[in-house]
Amino acid sequence: MNITTEQLFDNARTHNAWQDRPVDDALLQRLYDLMKYGPTSANCCPARIIFVKSPEAKARLLPCMSEGNRAKTAAAPVTAIIGMDLKFYEKLPQLFPHNPAARTWFEGNEAVAQATAFRNSSLQGGYFIMAARALGLDCGPMSGFDAARVDAEFWAGTDVKTNFICNLGYGDPSGLFPRSPRLSFDEACRIA
Repeated sequence: MNITTEQLFDNARTHNAWQDRPVDDALLQRLYDLMKYGPTSANCCPARIIFVKSPEAKARLLPCMSEGNRAKTAAAPVTAIIGMDLKFYEKLPQLFPHNPAARTWFEGNEAVAQATAFRNSSLQGGYFIMAARALGLDCGPMSGFDAARVDAEFWAGTDVKTNFICNLGYGDPSGLFPRSPRLSFDEACRIA
C-alpha cells in the first residue's frame, strides 16, 4: 500500500455528503487493526468504538445528533461513536504487563483517570481518522450531539462515555465546502 501525505492530509477533507456505497465489515476491522498501534500513555488504549451501520442503530443515533448533523449522519454508510473507557486501567495488566503497579496510578483517582482517558482516546481518534484515510475511506468527524443521550443509548451499563462521533464512507465531493484557512507556522508555533 503506497500511502501519501496528500491522501492523509493535503487532499483529505471533512466530508458532509456520502456516496451510496457500503463499507465492508472487514474494512472496519482492518481500520481498527491499524489505529490500535498508535501510541498512548502507558499503552492505556482507552478508546472504544461502536460502528453504527444498521438502520435500527441509525434510528437510535439520529435523535441524539444536533439538527445540523442529522442528515449527513443518516446518509453516511457508517457512523463511528468513539468512546473512552473511564476504567481503562482495568486492562493495564494486559496492555502494560512490564509494570504490574500501573493500574494503581489511576484506580481511586477519578480526575487523573478521566483526564487520561479523554486525552488518549482523543489521540486514538486521530489515529482512527488517519487509518481510515490510509484505507481509502473519507471521514466526517464532529461534535454536535447530545453526549448524555448517546451514552444512555449506546454505552448504558458500561464505564464508557462518548468522546466524539465520526461519519465514515466514500465521500461525495459535491458536498464539500471550500477548504477553510489554517494558521501559519508563525501564528501557531514557536521554537524555544
